Amino acid sequence: MPRLGFVVAVMMLACPELAMAANAANADWVRQVERGDIALDAHPDAGGRGGSVRAMIDIDAPPDAVWRTILDCQRAARMTPSVRRCTVLSRDPSGRTETREHVIKWSFLLPAFHSVSRLELDPPRKIVFRCVDGDIKDCEGAWLLESRNGGKATRVTYQNRARAPYGMPSGLAAMAMRRDVPAALRALRRESVAAAR
Repeated sequence: MPRLGFVVAVMMLACPELAMAANAANADWVRQVERGDIALDAHPDAGGRGGSVRAMIDIDAPPDAVWRTILDCQRAARMTPSVRRCTVLSRDPSGRTETREHVIKWSFLLPAFHSVSRLELDPPRKIVFRCVDGDIKDCEGAWLLESRNGGKATRVTYQNRARAPYGMPSGLAAMAMRRDVPAALRALRRESVAAAR
């Protein structure tokens, strides 16, 4: 899931802010996603401790297919350049919460790091996540799936704010988000369309 560069997949969580952000997306964002592009805003944290990202993409697959793809740990390493491993550590019997660990490697110059996050699931429309352990001590974000075209397509909005691990400069964290999130969203589109066939 919600790779998105990890800190992003975790990083890919009731997040009224996300719904408001999706509804308030400006006309340029809407035009971008309607022509098949990804709308993206990523920037360093003002306090110099990490970064935040918000992105949107349209996918020609039903929300159920996109939902399953986001949550498929087996696909995580294929979809996000920085994710090396995704493991579901626990799952609530109701299917509404789970805990996951991601192993992330942003660069050969940096050590791999671990992130454990708790996901709150509202299928098939919202995934809210928050870091609870690991090298990333502070992150929160969400995936919002909006049904389009009579349920044949999905507009996905992804949002994540994360503190960088190991005292990494916030500019580097934002740069990783700008690189990894679009790549992850393109992979999400490709895998979701394939899963819907």
